[in-house]
Amino acid sequence: MDSRFLFFVARRAVNAVITVILMIALIFVIMHLVAPTPEDLARLYVGPKFPPAELKVFAQRLGLTQPVYVQFVTYVTGFFQGNLGTDTIYGIPEILVIEEYFPVTLNMVLLGTLFGVLLGLFTGAIAASNRNTPTDYGVKALYLGTWAAPPFLVGVVLQLFLGYGLHLLPTSNVANPVLNVPPPVTGFPLIDSILAHDWTYLYSWTRHLILPAITIGLISFGSITRLTRATMVDALDKDYVKLAYMKGLGQRTVVWGTAFRNAIIPIVTLLALTFAATVGGAVIVEDVFEYHGIGFFAVQAAYALDYPAILAITVIVGFSVIIANFIADVLYGVMDPRVRLT
Repeated sequence: MDSRFLFFVARRAVNAVITVILMIALIFVIMHLVAPTPEDLARLYVGPKFPPAELKVFAQRLGLTQPVYVQFVTYVTGFFQGNLGTDTIYGIPEILVIEEYFPVTLNMVLLGTLFGVLLGLFTGAIAASNRNTPTDYGVKALYLGTWAAPPFLVGVVLQLFLGYGLHLLPTSNVANPVLNVPPPVTGFPLIDSILAHDWTYLYSWTRHLILPAITIGLISFGSITRLTRATMVDALDKDYVKLAYMKGLGQRTVVWGTAFRNAIIPIVTLLALTFAATVGGAVIVEDVFEYHGIGFFAVQAAYALDYPAILAITVIVGFSVIIANFIADVLYGVMDPRVRLT
């Protein structure tokens, strides 16, 4: 393997780790501004109903009386070891709660993002190859309409049309609540269902996933469509495309085999931003469809003032976005070797 590429990946990995540490540092700064004393910090961790006289004892037990830099190093070290504290609602380590809810959201976000990317690439290429025609204007109207619409509105419209109107798909829950959940081997319902050979649960889970995933795809494909169209229009004006037409190649071959292949490279960078946006929008989508993922857990934690859970969710979601950016950088380096030199 090219040594320059290995150096490029290592450099991006170091940048990702530094970004994670800076993210946690920012959270710690905000935390200590909100709760400047050890007792205030302890109240955040154990809840507002705890007797004030015992807050000092808990502050010492949780290490909140130590200097801030010691608390920061302890939390960062614990994070990379999988220790995110103890949940005040369930009384179990936060990592166990995250392992239950986060894979549900990740499945939904990945499938929704994939749908949005494929839809965006296809519609963007169609619009570019038919620019300044009714097809081009129709694509613009479609993506601008879904892009501008609030996520909850898109979800409710799909519920009313495909769920309550045509009765094609279920409108709530991760799966049929009367079914037994497969044993949690990986935490991902898709994989666990296959490992358990529980095809009934897999079928139910797939049907319940479609509407939330379509919602995420529709609210996220607009930016991909817009960038795809712009890069395709630029590529179609290049000399190598004109040369391909002069050689007698058909429009389909030129558009999809030549221009599209070269225009898709800049879109890789946008994928990480799309993933970050869909993770943020997942909270609203899960609320609309009563889809019990990390967004549902975040809302419950906010209502219950479960500070350790809120902190853990913030760190995990931020970490996921950073990892997505790292993967996008590596893919960009694979597709365009010139990036490795920057």
